[in-house]
Amino acid sequence: MGKTRAMTVSGYGEPIEEMVRSIRKWMTEMEEPPCSEDILSKCEDVFFGSELSYRTLPHENEIIINSMHQRLVYRYGILTGLLDDPGINEIMVNGPDRIYIEKERRLMRVDDAFTSASELEEIIRMFASDVHREINEANPIVDARLPSGYRVNGVLRTVALNGPILTIRKFREKEIEMSELVGCASLTEECARDLAALVKSGYNIFISGGTSSGKTTFLNALTAFIGENERVITIEDSAELVISHIQNKVQMECRAANSIGKGEVSMTQLIRTSLRMRPDRIIVGEVRGKEVIDMIQAMNTGHDGSMSTGHGNSIKGMLNRLETMYLSDSRVSVSSVRNQIANAIDIFVHLRRDAKGRRRVEEVAELTGFDGADYLINYLYRAGSDGVLIPTGSSLCDRERLVRSGYGDMLLAPGGAGTGGSHD
Repeated sequence: MGKTRAMTVSGYGEPIEEMVRSIRKWMTEMEEPPCSEDILSKCEDVFFGSELSYRTLPHENEIIINSMHQRLVYRYGILTGLLDDPGINEIMVNGPDRIYIEKERRLMRVDDAFTSASELEEIIRMFASDVHREINEANPIVDARLPSGYRVNGVLRTVALNGPILTIRKFREKEIEMSELVGCASLTEECARDLAALVKSGYNIFISGGTSSGKTTFLNALTAFIGENERVITIEDSAELVISHIQNKVQMECRAANSIGKGEVSMTQLIRTSLRMRPDRIIVGEVRGKEVIDMIQAMNTGHDGSMSTGHGNSIKGMLNRLETMYLSDSRVSVSSVRNQIANAIDIFVHLRRDAKGRRRVEEVAELTGFDGADYLINYLYRAGSDGVLIPTGSSLCDRERLVRSGYGDMLLAPGGAGTGGSHD
């Protein structure tokens, strides 16, 4: 059995790099930039004129020449095809010879490799330079959004034990619609209808879930139900939301400090300044730290219909994390924090990614208050053992905004079957 592409490239990495360097020098000496065909022809000439060609097999020759050509023609080398493939959601490079992708909800390994850790680090530096960021031994981590909208995280080998790490998350240019999520069984049509009514009626909604559970995608789908005449402000660490139907919108993005530690713009600062922009709704991307204080206070000061997301393993787990984030930068009592959270957030939606890679809504609940000891949670939908979301039979307790918006008969109005909150 012959060597795979990854084995060939990594096995002959050093001579491949030497030949690529010599051809790059030739390209810079040309009066006119050579076309792709000329570069390919040059790759063949250089390879078959090298000592390496006497040691390789015919199928390896083709791999090496093609590999050289990719590196010379495309800015991002072997990653170009993966970046251009619309079916790929995520690219994960765990060192120079371990490349993985997520495609059609499945993780799979790519049969290709970088010639060395140095080549991979050079690609990471290219991504950083595209957004005017700097990555070096003093600052070995970069987290940035490319002009294409892709989110890139790179870590140099000084802190990554198995070599440089590169993760690229790709986002759809067109926002996903709730009907698509229903179609792929992320939630039921009934639940989608109820959530749409809650968004239109101005309930504050928080979406929780684990890594890559689809929180941002789901948040984007919910924003489609915001009224066209509302003023919406989005605040994100890296801009990912696409809200095309709203004209009166402001989109803000955090900014990291530069190489001398200046110029940082935090999510906390952006949330605070958004309150002076006369927002109808504030949409905050994933909260991870002290910005949760300002988000909770914004939801408590009349900005109905605001939304955010956070990393948690369940609704109760998310509430605990919100408390922890709040208390990390505040000296108020736990009881006061819980009261503020209970008054700010109306609805929780919890997402989970199952073993087959499917992203599903697992729980939808109303946060009805705090009784001095614990939160009062009214579960409206829960996933059964088969993963299908079913109504619990409980009705929504706080119905005033639903009724005011003309949806008073939805979410099991009092008097319907199975009413009576299931408080936990």
